[in-house]
Amino acid sequence: MSKGTLFDKVWDLHTVGTLPSGLTQLFIGLHLIHEVTSPQAFAMLRERGLKVLFPERTVATVDHIVPTENQARPFVDSLAEEMIQALENNCQENNITFYNIGSGSQGIVHVIAPELGLTQPGMTIACGDSHTSSHGAFGAIAFGIGTSQVRDVLASQTLALSKLKVRKIEVNGNLNPGVYAKDVILHIIRTLGVKGGVGYGYEFAGTTFEQMNMEERMTVCNMAIEGGARCGYVNPDQVTYDYLKGRDFAPIDADWDKAVAWWDSIKSDADAQYDDVVVFDAAEISPTVTWGITPGQGIGVNQLVPQPEELLEEDRFIAEEAYRYMDLYPGQPIKGTKIDVCFIGSCTNGRISDLREAAKIAKGRHVAEGIKAFVVPGSERVKEEAETEGLDKIFQEAGFEWREPGCSMCLAMNPDKLQGRQISASSSNRNFKGRQGSSSGRTLLMSPAMVATAAIKGEVSDVRELL
Repeated sequence: MSKGTLFDKVWDLHTVGTLPSGLTQLFIGLHLIHEVTSPQAFAMLRERGLKVLFPERTVATVDHIVPTENQARPFVDSLAEEMIQALENNCQENNITFYNIGSGSQGIVHVIAPELGLTQPGMTIACGDSHTSSHGAFGAIAFGIGTSQVRDVLASQTLALSKLKVRKIEVNGNLNPGVYAKDVILHIIRTLGVKGGVGYGYEFAGTTFEQMNMEERMTVCNMAIEGGARCGYVNPDQVTYDYLKGRDFAPIDADWDKAVAWWDSIKSDADAQYDDVVVFDAAEISPTVTWGITPGQGIGVNQLVPQPEELLEEDRFIAEEAYRYMDLYPGQPIKGTKIDVCFIGSCTNGRISDLREAAKIAKGRHVAEGIKAFVVPGSERVKEEAETEGLDKIFQEAGFEWREPGCSMCLAMNPDKLQGRQISASSSNRNFKGRQGSSSGRTLLMSPAMVATAAIKGEVSDVRELL
């Protein structure tokens, strides 16, 4: 088993005890909630006559169901209105901090917690959302959990979990122009598989990650779950501390110095032992596009859809299903695939640096005829910052729609949905069947800059041609 890693240190520090089942009872330092997985959890507490044990350790926002065009209340969708009302009432009843629409800090849960400074190194974090692994970018151990576990954290501030193995994923070298953090994680998942991380936490290390800013690290950790890992993290360093300093909930004055000293102490030891180590060369990663129905079905933009015999035997069945569903055939170039909708946003790629990179491509150009292209900032703060920089004008002049913050078409639990067999170039994290709102809609995952390129060209294209 691993020894001396950040994961081991944080796990041990937060262990309350070992349950008779052998599971660890783990204390959760920060609990993030939203409108989708919390109503039933609060109802279960009421049924048992239980209170929220530590309401000050729970923070709420609304993101999944919010419309990104018209946010006037009541929402047009009565179910969405019911869900936001339930969250408002539950937070009020339990004295939980809630960043609602119009607060200035509302947004996607995995965007607002870091930008508020709630997410800090050495924490255990849980949220009823798969992509909670995002917070691992700060050197936190962050888990996505189900509704019954949301109940458990509300009631006890603990979770019953099996300890994970730790795989070190090292990426070294400089990324080539036009290659982004999204390409790095898609390349890793493509190589190790969507089940490759089952039973593991992923430690992302190496000179490539050391050079990444915090938002790039969040993109990588966000999709660790798509590679089967339960969590993913990067050891904290000066980049982490520079990002956190001065944020709303960051320590100040003497407490800041103490915090940094402690954060330094929880990094993986130089002689830490890992259960597995995998090494990648950054120079070998190219702009990556998914062609299939899992995030692991990805290829370089200039590569061909793989032949079945090129795949591992256990991957061929899902590949055959993907060929049929996506209307693609083995040996076909992914480049040139016609696009209907282009979506820039999500907890993976809706931060300010993502919008800046996409705006570089959009500036002075225009969306191709017949393409619906829209940009959804990850939070109210991101939106405000983008508008201060004039990014909204760049996008609008290029023919993109500029929207209000929310999860939007990442999972389409709101009005932003694909129609029929439309095909989407998306900066989100999942390309499952029906994920973007149509039972027959198709999704190609790529970086925000690649989505902007597809919008301009009207088809899957190589961003490097526009740089």
